[in-house]
Amino acid sequence: MYKIVVPGDFLSEDVRRAGEGTYVENGKVYAMRYGILDDKDEIRVVPLSGKYIPRRGDVLIGRVEDITFPYWVFDIASPYKGLLHVSEFPAKVEYGTMDKFLRVDDLAIVKVVNVDPTMRVELALKEEFRPPLHGGRLVEVPHTKIPRIIGRNGSMIKLLKEEGRCFIFVAKNGRIWIRGNERNVDVVAEVIMKIAEEAHTPGLTDRVTQYLQVKGGRSVRNKAY
Repeated sequence: MYKIVVPGDFLSEDVRRAGEGTYVENGKVYAMRYGILDDKDEIRVVPLSGKYIPRRGDVLIGRVEDITFPYWVFDIASPYKGLLHVSEFPAKVEYGTMDKFLRVDDLAIVKVVNVDPTMRVELALKEEFRPPLHGGRLVEVPHTKIPRIIGRNGSMIKLLKEEGRCFIFVAKNGRIWIRGNERNVDVVAEVIMKIAEEAHTPGLTDRVTQYLQVKGGRSVRNKAY
C-alpha cells in the first residue's frame, strides 16, 4: 500500500538515506512536499503532479525530435531535451548518415548518463534494446503515476504481464511500451490508463485483477504473445 505524505510529515531517523523531496531537521527526515513516500532505497517523496525532471540513471523512452550532427535530439517528456551522441550508437555513424540509424519520430529506450547544472541531458542507449522500437504500442501517463503502475515490489506490473500476456516496459518519464497480441495490447493499455486515473484509491489491485479477467476474458488468458 502506498503512503501519501504532506509537508512536515516525519519519515525516518535514518538521515543518510534522505533524498529528493525531503529535509533533515534535528536528526530526523521529514517530507518537504505533498506526494508518495518511496523508501525502497533512499527516502524520497514523489510528487503527485508536475513535469518529469531527468535524473542521472533514469531509464526513459525517448522520441527523436531533431538530428543535428553529432547528436540525435530526443523529446523525453520533459521541459528539457535529451542528447544522444553518435558515439553511443552500436555502429559507426558517419556525417550525413544519422537518419539511416534513427529517424525523426523513432522511439528508443535510453538512459540518462549525465545532467549538468544547465540541464543539458546526455543519454546512452540501453544495450539490450536495439533501437528503434518496433512492433508495439506506446502509452503515456503522468510520470508521477509510474510507481503505482509498477506496484509495491513490482506487484502491479507483474499482474499486468501475467494476466495481459504482453511484454511491458515501463520508463521513468511516464512512457510505457507494450508489445503482444493486438487484442491483449488493447486490454493492457486500457487497464494502464485505468490505474493512472485511480492510482490513489483503495482496493485498486483487486479491481484491476477483476477488470483484466472480465475485460480480457479467455482471449487474453489463452493467447500467447
